[in-house]
Amino acid sequence: MLMPQTVSFSKNAINVFFHILTRCNLSCRHCYINPAQHGDRTLALETIAAWLAAFVVPSRPANLVLLGGEPTLHPDLAAIVAEARRLGYASVTIDTNGYLFHDIIKKVTPEDVDFFSFSLDGPTPEINDPIRGKGSFAACTAGIRAAKARGFHTSLIYTVSAENIAALDRMPPLLADLGIERFFIQVIGMRGKSAAPGKGQIQVNRDTWLSLIPDVAARTAELGITTVFPKVFLAPDEPFECAGLVAENFFIFPNGRVYRCPLCEDHPLHCLEFADSRLIPTPKINENDLFALNIPEGCVMNKLIQPGNLTYRKDGSPAYRIACCLLKEEVSPGVS
Repeated sequence: MLMPQTVSFSKNAINVFFHILTRCNLSCRHCYINPAQHGDRTLALETIAAWLAAFVVPSRPANLVLLGGEPTLHPDLAAIVAEARRLGYASVTIDTNGYLFHDIIKKVTPEDVDFFSFSLDGPTPEINDPIRGKGSFAACTAGIRAAKARGFHTSLIYTVSAENIAALDRMPPLLADLGIERFFIQVIGMRGKSAAPGKGQIQVNRDTWLSLIPDVAARTAELGITTVFPKVFLAPDEPFECAGLVAENFFIFPNGRVYRCPLCEDHPLHCLEFADSRLIPTPKINENDLFALNIPEGCVMNKLIQPGNLTYRKDGSPAYRIACCLLKEEVSPGVS
């Protein structure tokens, strides 16, 4: 069986995750967008260009992921892509729910956009649509086929929760049929709607995760599809490492907040913000002050914000440690 390899944090590249608006045509049950914390603006092209420029460093490649809400709802998305390329971004990915508004795949080329990354949370409409919205399975799969027909590289994101993990092992044949090249299995974060009172335990427990996720990833890779999933649970001999200390990841929201850790996004813990298009540090205490804390549970952000995936022994010690949410495992075709 193909085995997952832990992907080390990149210390030489800058990764920019830019929410250019928070508006969306869907209302997914696990949506992490929180207008009270992220704003409800649709950023102007001029503002986006200025903010993008803040992360361009001549000696280091920068990678850009354009997000929403639904980024294809932005009427200037093609111009945003062109500006990112003009500024020298090494790669551009567009995350989309598949509706592909404003004929975006006719306004950009495969040379402009490295990947269209589609979100689908089930192998059938019966699994996906109750989570993402009626008709979204048909729209997303049609969008994937349309993008493939125009020569674009495509990836797919499946957000795993207690609601859909039982169907995950039915995804590989669908991915192969759609021509997906990269499959991202994402753990649900306790942010936005998922963190709302009364949601119950929607996170997947450790035993279920470890028994299912690596197997599905390996079977998907055997079909020629690179598969990536979060590490989540560290083995006893694995060291904990925080991306906030060793990597350059920036999560930008329309109200100007810039986070280094996505687990913090429901809270005003951002360490940077834009003021008059200048990127400035925020006052203490913020997420930067928490990254260096060393706790037995591993990730301090997980302990503070989403402790539901932790288990403790009778003596009060943690039964295992949680990895940084940005630490990934990858299973590549032909790599064992």
